[in-house]
Amino acid sequence: MNAYVSPWMDEDLSIFRETAARFLEAEMVPNEPQWRKQHNVGNDIWRKAGAMGFLCTDVPQEYGGAGGDFRHEAVLYEELARRGLSGFGQGVHSICAHYLLNHGTEAQKHRFLPRMAAGELIGAIGMTEPGAGSDLQALTTRAVRDGDDYIINGSKIFITNGYLAGLIALVVKTQPGTGAKGTSIIMVETTDLAGFRVGRILDKMGMKSQDTAELFFEDVRVSAGNLLGGAEGQGFYQLMGDLPYERALIAVTAVAAMEGALAETISYVKDRTAFGKSIAQFQNTKFKLAEIATKTHIARVFIDDCIGKIVAGTLDTVTASMAKYWTTDTQQEVLDECVQLHGGYGYMNEYLVCRMFADSRVQRIYGGTNEIMKELISRAL
Repeated sequence: MNAYVSPWMDEDLSIFRETAARFLEAEMVPNEPQWRKQHNVGNDIWRKAGAMGFLCTDVPQEYGGAGGDFRHEAVLYEELARRGLSGFGQGVHSICAHYLLNHGTEAQKHRFLPRMAAGELIGAIGMTEPGAGSDLQALTTRAVRDGDDYIINGSKIFITNGYLAGLIALVVKTQPGTGAKGTSIIMVETTDLAGFRVGRILDKMGMKSQDTAELFFEDVRVSAGNLLGGAEGQGFYQLMGDLPYERALIAVTAVAAMEGALAETISYVKDRTAFGKSIAQFQNTKFKLAEIATKTHIARVFIDDCIGKIVAGTLDTVTASMAKYWTTDTQQEVLDECVQLHGGYGYMNEYLVCRMFADSRVQRIYGGTNEIMKELISRAL
């Protein structure tokens, strides 16, 4: 298993991975304890990541991106996840950028993407509401046209990057009563925006350094030029079009977390002794490691195939749903065994596997719950 190399890797990507790993070890790992205390990573690290070319890596250079592809994004997600660095919401930032790249007008792309790539604008997605999670048609946040503006009223919850976000891809109802056809996305810049308010940074089970927040909009006035794509009623289509990318991203994170936890656990059981010998020598430990190593390797091969399909533009919704559901379920299984093999220390937050286990639980919920994934898969059978 240790000799396995993802088929999509090449020499340039290996150099990129080494550079990313050095950056994370120098700039993020030492700051993670403080970030967990303050429940956000701050703005400086975003600007540093942007200056290093780690943001919007698969966005074309003409829009300020690095001009790479999803493989570059995957490398960064993997290096973050293997270290349990869940506060830096690069995934949601990239998804927000892809809404612009895939559906925005040329003016919107040139206006927002260069600043996102530089880390000057941190992206978020304002979708979930207190009374509407997976059911997008139940959204109540309204955007009413008033001359050259929209007036927005409503609230959002569980918003990744919500506290630090400078740009929110806000999902709203522009034509209530028309179902999915009445949904639109408005790109909302938050700086000095009258009527916009960030509520609590939410107290979560895990992901303690992630600024997941509540957002409130009270008669917020936004230019009609910020309507994504320039046409009302396209929001549902725009959201659905980018779901395979989002779900593959979650799956990449799940697999890398498994790999990081497995490596950490192997190191721990070799050093920890009981009854005069290392824990690694006990048959139960050997068998448990064999089981989780096998699951992790199967997950790796599966997600590598998905990464190749994203680069080729052939990843379909069903396969992406399979990847999201199965890898995140398996992630929690693997992390649970890693905690168990650490014994009492596995329950201590100072140990990486403890933090990773708590972080893993939400993977089965966001990006569409795993129950929704199964529903989507079953429709294609």
